[in-house]
Amino acid sequence: MCGISGMYGHPLPSDTKGIVQKMNDSIAHRGPDDAGIYMDDYVALGHRRLAILDLSPAGHQPMFDASGKIAIVFNGEIYNFLEIRSQLSEYNFKTQSDTEVILAAYLKWGVECLKRFNGMFAFALWNIETKELFIARDRLGVKPLYYTQKDGVLYFASEVRGLLASGKVARKINRDVLAEYFTYQTVHAPSTLVKDVYMLMPGHYMLMKEGKVSIKRWWSARENYSKASEGKSYEEVCKNVYRLLMASVERRLISDVPFGAFLSGGIDSSAIVGLMSRVQQQPVRTFTIIFDEEGFSEAKYARLVADLFKTEHHEFRLTPEDFLKELPIALNALDHPSGDGPNSYIVSRITREAGITMALSGLGGDEFFAGYPVFNRSLQIQNMKWLFTIPKPIRKLAGAAYAGINSDITSDKMVQLLNQDDHTLNSSFPLSRQVGLPQHVKGLLGLKSLPTDAIKEILATELSDGASQLPELSKVSIAEMSTYMQNVLLRDADQMSMAVALEVRVPFLDYELVEYVLGINDEFKKPHFPKKLLVDSLQGLLPDEIVHRKKMGFVFPWNVWLKKELKPLCEKNIQQLAKRDFIEQEYLLNAWERFQKGDAQVRWLDMWLCTVLESWMNQNGIES
Repeated sequence: MCGISGMYGHPLPSDTKGIVQKMNDSIAHRGPDDAGIYMDDYVALGHRRLAILDLSPAGHQPMFDASGKIAIVFNGEIYNFLEIRSQLSEYNFKTQSDTEVILAAYLKWGVECLKRFNGMFAFALWNIETKELFIARDRLGVKPLYYTQKDGVLYFASEVRGLLASGKVARKINRDVLAEYFTYQTVHAPSTLVKDVYMLMPGHYMLMKEGKVSIKRWWSARENYSKASEGKSYEEVCKNVYRLLMASVERRLISDVPFGAFLSGGIDSSAIVGLMSRVQQQPVRTFTIIFDEEGFSEAKYARLVADLFKTEHHEFRLTPEDFLKELPIALNALDHPSGDGPNSYIVSRITREAGITMALSGLGGDEFFAGYPVFNRSLQIQNMKWLFTIPKPIRKLAGAAYAGINSDITSDKMVQLLNQDDHTLNSSFPLSRQVGLPQHVKGLLGLKSLPTDAIKEILATELSDGASQLPELSKVSIAEMSTYMQNVLLRDADQMSMAVALEVRVPFLDYELVEYVLGINDEFKKPHFPKKLLVDSLQGLLPDEIVHRKKMGFVFPWNVWLKKELKPLCEKNIQQLAKRDFIEQEYLLNAWERFQKGDAQVRWLDMWLCTVLESWMNQNGIES
C-alpha cells in the first residue's frame, strides 16, 4: 500500500521536478518507508512506499522492468501475484514483489494484463520506448486515483491533496455537486468537490500518447457476473460461497508485516475473524472501539467473538472527551469530505499504534449478501407495482395525506416514492441513500429546484443492457456497490487508514466472490434472517447471538455529542460556513438552532455535513 503521483505532457513545465516533489511530499503519510521520483522529457512519476511485501530495498519505486524500458508507480496489492509469476518464466525477476509482476505481465499481455490481476490497485506505468502512459484502477474501486488537466499537462495522484499541492489546481469549490453532497453525504465519481478535479472510475484505465488521452472501461459487474450457480442446489451454492470466501481470506493474509482485523461483533467482521482463525495458527489480533453509551457499544458482541475464536483482543474505550481530542486530526485527515470518515480514522489509529501494518475489514458483506433494509424493501416495491397504475395526481394526494398523519423522515421518503413515475429500482433506490431531504437541500443552498440526481444517472448506466437478466437483489447490490460503497465506505477506508499508514484489505470484495454472488438467484439470497446466504455458507461458524442480534453498524453517538461535547466545534464551523456565498445564512443558522432544541426534522447528519465541509474547505484553502 502506497501513494502515487505524477505528470504527463509534452512539453512539461520547467518546474516539473519541484511540482512532483510537492505532490509526493503531500501524501507522505501514505508511505513513510521510502520515496522516489523518476523524470524524463514526457513524464514525472512520484511514489511513497508503505512496505508490505518484499521489505528489502529491491521493492523501491518507481520500479523498472529488467530491460529498463518500463517504469511503474503502484499503490495496492496483487494477491495472486505468485500465480501470475509462475506464468512468466521467460522474465528475469529481480525482486519478490508484486510490483515487478505487474511490469512483467504488461510486457507479455499489454493492457489485457488487468484481467489477470486479483487485487486492489491504482498504478501508472510508463513505456519509455513508445512514450505511452498507462494508468489503471481495480475493478471495485478499493484504491483511488484522482486527476486533472491544465495547459495540456495531465496531473494525477492517490489523493486530491496531491493535486492541490501541485499549485496547478485552482482551489475552488465545485458548486455543481454541492446539492449532491448534502443529499448523499458524498460526491460520486468521477466528480469531486474541487472544480476540474476528477476521479478515475473503478474498472477503468487511461491511456496517454502523443498528447491524447483516452479512458476505457475494462470491467463491469453487469457484464461479468457469473452464471455458475444456475441449476445448483442451495447446499452446493453455499459450499461454493464458502470456498470462494475462504480463498479470498487466505489470499489477503499474504504479508511480510504484522496484521490483524477490525472486529465490531457484527456478522461481517465476525465472519472474517472466524475464517482467519481457521487459516492461521497464531491467534488473530482483533481491534474494536467501545463506548460508555450502552446503546451504541458493541463491546459484548466483539468480546463474544474474540473469546470464541481465541483472538488477541484489543479494546479502545472512546469517551466524548477522547473523541474531541481526536476529531481535529481526523477532520484534517479527510482528503475528500463525507459524513462517515472519523469512524474509520479512530479504529485505524488504534490498530496502527498496536504495531499492526495491515488489517482485514468486513466491508462489503452488506452490499453483496443483502444486509441492508433496502434489499427487502426493493422486493416489496416490486410486489407493489400495481400502485403505480394509479394516476400520479391521485398518488400525490395520498402521499400528502400520509405525510400529514406521519411527520417523520420515513413519511417524507414515502411521499417522494409515490411521486415517482414508476416502481423501478432506478426510481426507488436513490431514496434509500438519501440523507438530506430535497426541501432541506434546496433551503440550505437557496435553490428553486435540484440538479439531475447523481445516483439516477449512475443506475441508468450500471443497470442498463446486460443487467436486465440479473436477479433483483443483485441489481440492488450493484446499485449499492456503485454508489455508497465506492464513494463513501471505500473512500473513507482508504483515506483514513492511509492517514496513519495502515493498509486495509477487504475479503468480501474479491472479484471472483463478487461475480459468483451476483449470479445467485433471489430465492437463495433473500434475507429471511440477516444475510442468510452468508451465514448458511459459513457452516455454523457464527453463534446465534451474533447472527440474530440487532444490527447497529459502526456508529458513534453523534446526536448526543453534537449537542454537548462537540457543540463548540460544530457551531464554529457552521457559523463560518453560513458566511459562504453558496449557503443561505439565515436558513443554516436557524436549522442549527432548531437542532439544538431537539427538532426531529433537523438531523445530526445535516449539521455534521456542514461542519465537515467547512473544516475541509478551511484546511485546504478551498474558496467559494
